[in-house]
Amino acid sequence: MQDVLKYAKIIKNYSKNSYLKLMRQPLGELKHPYIVPGIGYGDQLWDWDSWLTSVAISQIILDNDGVGNEKFLECEKGCVLNFLDSIDENGKMPIVIDGMGEPFYVAGTKNAHKPCIAQHIAFIAKKSNADLTWVKDKIDKLESYIGWYEKTSKHTPTGLYYFLDDFAIGVDNDPSIFYRPNGTTASIYLNALMYKELLAMARVMELLNDREKVAYYSGLASDLKTAVNTHLYDEKCGNYFSADLNLVPVDENRVLHSGKPRHWDCLIMRIDSWAGFTALWAGIAPTDRAKRVIRENMLDANTFLSDYGVRSLSRLEKTYANWKSANPSCWLGPIWGIVNYMCFKGMLNYGYIAEAKALATTIIKLFGEDILNCGEMHEYYHGDTGEGISGKGFQSWNLLVNNMIAWVEGNCAIEEF
Repeated sequence: MQDVLKYAKIIKNYSKNSYLKLMRQPLGELKHPYIVPGIGYGDQLWDWDSWLTSVAISQIILDNDGVGNEKFLECEKGCVLNFLDSIDENGKMPIVIDGMGEPFYVAGTKNAHKPCIAQHIAFIAKKSNADLTWVKDKIDKLESYIGWYEKTSKHTPTGLYYFLDDFAIGVDNDPSIFYRPNGTTASIYLNALMYKELLAMARVMELLNDREKVAYYSGLASDLKTAVNTHLYDEKCGNYFSADLNLVPVDENRVLHSGKPRHWDCLIMRIDSWAGFTALWAGIAPTDRAKRVIRENMLDANTFLSDYGVRSLSRLEKTYANWKSANPSCWLGPIWGIVNYMCFKGMLNYGYIAEAKALATTIIKLFGEDILNCGEMHEYYHGDTGEGISGKGFQSWNLLVNNMIAWVEGNCAIEEF
């Protein structure tokens, strides 16, 4: 515990002195103040980074008696407003924007902003006395964004959502999506995010006193939860997986198959990725299933759990690798801050307190030692050695370690919506 306290102090001092560097003033296409993921990201605004970084910085500000909160709140709201202003006529929202427009390496993707913008709005409202005046005139754009997913990325037979291609998906080279045919993977990660996004939409509508839309979005969330538990949980492995949607349509005129056409609408993909654990972060899993996910998978030292945290891919997978790369970043086994934060939250959601504390202290030590030795944190770490691999100076969701510290120390821990 003395080591934990030592490293916690190092992390908190580092965070206090560095988070201000992530704030940016309006620039070019970005008409509102905003935040960036880290010192190596220039003036770019990224989708789920900005949401989760906001949760982390809110904790840092709380830990420092509210110093800088007013300035930060404008940047936080600005992240949301910049993205809402950028929605096209079809409701598609970009994944990343910089001052001169969308970077060339994401402009061509068919995918859109991950489902977390409503969660960001609901989070800001939660800590701002339910105030939505700053975004009220843009709610129609928010709904058009959800509508875009409904129209372009929802698989009618299963009710699951899928990525349109394998680029800029957040978990860059997840084998269940990477280099697969476009639009053929119902990602558990995407569906967990969407479930929480629909709940956030219902909350936003509740704050706006629109009961009809509360019921609508709550219904979509309930249906999605059922779909995930029906199609993406595997009883054999006790874990959640993504599903293959790449099936030939049933043709009743094909004589050789007419006796008994397939009765399934997708095929589960038993690729051991951390993405399955997002079902616990989102609160989708029933209690008995959550127990198996945690006991048989998340905490299995033969697969996911290392001395440095939870790996992004099981070390028994044939695609397991720990290497330095960008576009895609490596999600094939390295330790990622966001992976471990979501696992930590998932365990807390289901009452695994001792396990959550053990994981939190592991990550506090990992990040604390990195700051002590290198002066910065890395984007991800070797799954077997804990060595920083890539992205020195990355902050983004790594700063959520402050929220883990607050919980471990028994202080008020800021939580995302």
